[in-house]
Order: sequence, then C-alpha cells, then structure tokens
Amino acid sequence: MNNQQMNPQQMPNQQQPIMQQPPHVITTKDLSYINDMLAWNLLAMKKAHFFAEQCQDQSIKMEIQKCGQMHQRHYEMLLAHLQEKQQNNQIM
Repeated sequence: MNNQQMNPQQMPNQQQPIMQQPPHVITTKDLSYINDMLAWNLLAMKKAHFFAEQCQDQSIKMEIQKCGQMHQRHYEMLLAHLQEKQQNNQIM
C-alpha cells in the first residue's frame, strides 16, 4: 500500500464554484476588495487600450482590444452591483 501524501503542488487544480448571484450584504472587507478589483480592471482596460493603439499587427491588435473589452465588462458589472446595493441601502 502506498501511504504517500500529495503536496499542494501535486494536487490537481480545483476551482471554486462560481456564485450565480452576489450576496445580499456587502461587508466593509468585501467593499474594500471590490474597490481593488475595480482599480485592477480599470488599469488593465487602460493598458490594453494603450498597447492596442501601439500595435502594428491587426490580429494581435484585435486580441488586445478583446482583452480590454473583457476588463471593461468586468468593471461595469462590479460597478452596477455596487450601484444596486447603494440604491437598496444594503451596504454595511
């Protein structure tokens, strides 16, 4: 019998389940993390726009633009969630 234990690097990648709906209450810690995510997505969106403008290869330029659009969608989703919570006065 093999009693060998797996170290974390040998374990298969396990993804956490994706929440179908955001929680009803946003804690101060949640709000801080969401603020960081907004900043990261905004920065990635700006960088993608800048680099797409500098790119000469059209196929690469299109991929960079798609990446920037993805970050923009994520930014807008987070912002919409925060605005909805603010309207419902559920931010703690």
